[in-house]
Amino acid sequence: MATSKKYDVVVFGASGFTGQFVVEELGRVTSEEERGLIWAVAGRNQDKLNQVLEKASSTIGVDLKDAVDVLLADIENEESLNDMAAQAQVVLNCVGPYRFFGEPVVKACLKNKAHHIDISGEPQFLETMQFKYDEEAKKKGVYIVQSCGFDSVPADLGVLYTVKNFPGRINTIESYLTLNAGPEGAVGHYATWQSAIHGLANAEELRNLRKEMGTKKPLPKSGPKLENRGPAHWSEMLQKWCVPFPGADASVVRRTQRFLYNNGENCPVQFGAYACVSAFRYLVLLMVVGVVFGVMTKFSWGRWLLSKYPRLFSLGYFSHEGPTQKQIEGASFNMQFIGTGYSNTVLEDGDYDGPPNMTIATQVEGPEAGYVTTPIVMVQAAITLLKEMKKFPAKGGVMTPGTAYKDTSLVERLSDRGVIFSITAPAASN
Repeated sequence: MATSKKYDVVVFGASGFTGQFVVEELGRVTSEEERGLIWAVAGRNQDKLNQVLEKASSTIGVDLKDAVDVLLADIENEESLNDMAAQAQVVLNCVGPYRFFGEPVVKACLKNKAHHIDISGEPQFLETMQFKYDEEAKKKGVYIVQSCGFDSVPADLGVLYTVKNFPGRINTIESYLTLNAGPEGAVGHYATWQSAIHGLANAEELRNLRKEMGTKKPLPKSGPKLENRGPAHWSEMLQKWCVPFPGADASVVRRTQRFLYNNGENCPVQFGAYACVSAFRYLVLLMVVGVVFGVMTKFSWGRWLLSKYPRLFSLGYFSHEGPTQKQIEGASFNMQFIGTGYSNTVLEDGDYDGPPNMTIATQVEGPEAGYVTTPIVMVQAAITLLKEMKKFPAKGGVMTPGTAYKDTSLVERLSDRGVIFSITAPAASN
């Protein structure tokens, strides 16, 4: 790939828990269809980075040690970050929690005109970066593309996929996430747990930021207001109990919808995100844990306890060690989208805003969410950026996945790698 930079891609934070899996996925891709891509790994410890390449080589059966360079870069050393970014066309930033470690990397990329892709699921960080750096990124022609992992590509591109396949005007879309654990169970990594702790603890800061940005103002609706389903509801279609999904999906989707509306590309879609629970007893347990978690995040001692003992307070679902390879291999996810709106036939008679008369169902499904799907998405997002930059909607800026990739082949690329978008029930009259 022709570029004035030495590397097409640099994986920063390669020796972290998620970074290891990103290196392995990039190694697979560059040993198969993307042989011409030149890349490097970066972090603060050369021995650990060499170990990452050794492990990745063993895992994928391809020797990476002579093909991939090692760069030293430390989040606390601005000069080293600038040196890394100066050599990269795209930096894949795997160092989280991003509220603590993300901004210096964004600044280095802007200064040295390197595109930046992260996998953050932290709305405050994401929206702060847009507020502070969007104009600078546009002026410099740099793309800061956010949330290019399980948070929140399936949701954001899943909504656009649903809209694209709807023969009319969609009013509302609700997503329903099911995480399927394998025989070995499921465990999340400590970094994700820590992000959730500080995200909830600083929720007021996010509300104030949105007021300052002017994004609290609701978008116009093309029909009835999306139903508020409360803290839990029963889905007849899925035959499962559902709770509001606490991740970044809703924030990211709404930012995409606002961008599209402001640019005259669509009528905004109202969006709600939910997670499915397999049994009522788990629903009760989840709500109790959620209340305890929410209260504890309000106090310094509570945050300390939550950080110190993630396995205890998450009932075993998060740990400092993260999942085992067997747990990862046995897991998968499914995200269902239920869209309602108006058929073209109804719209032909005027700007109809009565009850929606048509429904569609789509889905995104794939392997384990955090450490298989996320690396697949991040790597394909980087390759798509490198190959299809002319299809991006502007010359630069801080963007959501839906904003950046809406006109590209990313959905098809992901489907080829096992993260599959499909229609489960074509649009039909109610």
